[in-house]
Amino acid sequence: MATALLITGTVGVGKTSVADAAGDLFIDAGVPNAVIDLDRLRHCWPAPPDDPFHAALTMRNLSAVAANFLAAGAERLVLAGVIESRAERRRHEEVLGVPLAVCRVHVELPEVHRRLRGRHVHDGGLDWHLARAGELAAVLDEARVEDYTVDGTHGTPGEVAAQVIKGWQG
Repeated sequence: MATALLITGTVGVGKTSVADAAGDLFIDAGVPNAVIDLDRLRHCWPAPPDDPFHAALTMRNLSAVAANFLAAGAERLVLAGVIESRAERRRHEEVLGVPLAVCRVHVELPEVHRRLRGRHVHDGGLDWHLARAGELAAVLDEARVEDYTVDGTHGTPGEVAAQVIKGWQG
């Protein structure tokens, strides 16, 4: 039976890198899988004023992409993205059509800020990302959408991905 895992956390914790590494670990283990970056599914400009993060578009795209990957034989869907509420988590699981586990990758804010300063040197988005990191961390602390948490402070994305997979009972 196919299952899905969403790797979540604030901006800058390495969600996408860890998801990509998890996909590689599944390949190494011979497990058919697909990696889905939710940010890429919502990457469209402009966003409607009442949906600044393109949640509706993300769900439409996720429905189609997940169905296509499952039809192609993926047994594990690994998603990288942010969900901010239990209701949003339920919507993701409904759209996916398979059981969903959620792992939060946690990194302390000073380290997140250090990573963001290195990542957003030339794109003009540093101030927004620095502010959003703390705001989003507080939202995630309150919402508790995750089934388990992995410390993403130390280690390569592959090492963190191994911890994520180990914690997943999927």
